[in-house]
Amino acid sequence: PAAGMDVRDPPGLYRTLLSIQHPASLVRKRARSMEKKPMTDKAVSESASTLPRGTLILVGTPIGNLGDLSRRVIEVLAQVDLIAAEDTRRTRQLLSYLGLHQPLTSYHEHNQASKGLELIEKLRSGQSIALVSGAGMPCISDPGGRLVAECVAADLPVLVIPGPSAAVTALAGSGLETERYAFEGFLPADRKARKARLLELQKELRTMVLYEAPHRLKKTLQELIGLGFGDRLVALGRELTKKHEEFLRGTVQGLADYYETNEPRGEFVIVLEGLTALARRLPDHATVTGGLGQAGCQSDGTADAAALLKQLLGQGLSVKEAAREAAAQTGSKKNELYALAIQIQENEPGES
Repeated sequence: PAAGMDVRDPPGLYRTLLSIQHPASLVRKRARSMEKKPMTDKAVSESASTLPRGTLILVGTPIGNLGDLSRRVIEVLAQVDLIAAEDTRRTRQLLSYLGLHQPLTSYHEHNQASKGLELIEKLRSGQSIALVSGAGMPCISDPGGRLVAECVAADLPVLVIPGPSAAVTALAGSGLETERYAFEGFLPADRKARKARLLELQKELRTMVLYEAPHRLKKTLQELIGLGFGDRLVALGRELTKKHEEFLRGTVQGLADYYETNEPRGEFVIVLEGLTALARRLPDHATVTGGLGQAGCQSDGTADAAALLKQLLGQGLSVKEAAREAAAQTGSKKNELYALAIQIQENEPGES
């Protein structure tokens, strides 16, 4: 390990709750056991020393807790010729923790076009290359999908070493239906594309899984309320597998109310009730019966509130101020008016 680094808790990397045997010793112990025992065909196939040449190996790494490192991951990282990493600094810390010194190269969304060609040539020359993301599984809301497609097109083998996934971890602990689900990752940053995606999700029958950053969580919950998701059940997985991991469960409206007085901290996974489950739980809900107030189909009350909000915004009030004033005048919920004000502002001519 680097000088001054505590191998149990690398600074700036993962925080582990478990006291575990130093992983580098696992590699050495496995090697000694292979020297003592005759190698069967099965043992040969499982041994990291027989990694297939010219193969891209997708390696899942911990999403927060180093105790989730598998022995297979450690052995593969110890044997590959090169590791392509989304974040070389973070991966170098992980390798230092493991006592490994494999060569590193960067592979991320900004260089994947040029670096992909370079990696393909290395694979063709017979090198084995591990691809790792900052945390979790490569290709899942992380770079890698393009490189896998390029390998497939070039008839190069791809091997997957499974590891932790924030999406599946949150889904399993959500308490919502898990038999069918749709993974959406991060919503688009562009306003129009984001709204279009949320409108699609209104009609999604399955449980939905999304990623969200803490600074955008409150706005996302308000946007969901504005599109009729307020009564949907939702589970928020926060800081999964880390020291401060927690699940917050309730309705979208209820959790939006909670975060009015509590600042979101840490990375979030949103697990959202789908239309099928909502229909069984609330068969007369407006979203189920098709009566959801959308543009051109608003109830009289919603239309009056929209007109008032448009007037207040036109007077120079901020979205928050307009929602507060409209709530005082109409008695409607401030959160719903805030979400409606955001929609009005986004749809105004000249807004992007």
